[in-house]
Order: sequence, then C-alpha cells, then structure tokens
Amino acid sequence: MKEIASNKKARHDYYIEESIEAGISLLGSEVKSLRLGNVNLKDSYAVIKDNEIFLIGAHISPYKMGSHYNPDPRRMRRLLLHKSEILKLKSKVNEKGYTLVVTRLYFKDALVKAELGLAKGKEGRDKRKDIQERDEKRESERAIKEAYAKGGR
Repeated sequence: MKEIASNKKARHDYYIEESIEAGISLLGSEVKSLRLGNVNLKDSYAVIKDNEIFLIGAHISPYKMGSHYNPDPRRMRRLLLHKSEILKLKSKVNEKGYTLVVTRLYFKDALVKAELGLAKGKEGRDKRKDIQERDEKRESERAIKEAYAKGGR
C-alpha cells in the first residue's frame, strides 16, 4: 500500500475509536493528480446522506495536464461501503459526539482507498495532555541516547 496523504490533525483533534477502509469514487484526472500527491485532507470529514457516505472538504488539486473540464477541487466525493457498514456507522454517528473523519488516503493495488475513522472530539485539556506525554517521551529517549553516547551502557 502506497500512502498518498494522511490527516495528522485528525489524530490531534479526535480520539479515533474505530477505522474502516472505504473505496472512493473519483474521476480519471483526480486519480492522476493523487498519483502526484496533490491532495489536502486537513479539513475533510464524511457525512451520511440518504444511506450513502460522502467525503466533504478534501482538496484534490486539478491535474495540470488535464483539459479545462477538470472537476471542482472541493467537490463532494462518494465513499463506497457495504450497506450494512453504512447502517452501523449511521447508528454510531447518531450518538452524541461521534463524527466520521478521513485519516488517510492510499493506493491498494490500483485502487484509491480512504481510511475513515469513527472519532470523538477531544477537549483542550486532552490535547495538552497528549502534547505533554509526547514531550516527556522525547525527553526520556534523549536522556537514554545521551547516556549511551557517554559510554554508560
């Protein structure tokens, strides 16, 4: 699997409780643009409308070599899932505080796949706690590395 793009902000802003792989309905020039890595998932999310899931907010830049019929970079794109999966996600999203966030796009063989995360929002103190834990881990790794470099095996 070749990763095209990931949404790092989603992991910072949400607790990802479950991940689901979904296909994505694209036009030919969009796939060519994805192969070049011209995508931004920063503000993207998914909504369920009429028992279908749509990707909203993903920006796929127009393909440079394409014609003047290139699609809108921010258009809604249909995500492809089985009906049972959609109904399961719909029941979870109807619960308080859950949303669907796209965490990454990748190629699986020749197909473009989107990883959807069933997410619950973090509060400000949760984000600060994550940052503090990451900094503590970094400091401890740095201390171990320095002790090893001084010969203190």
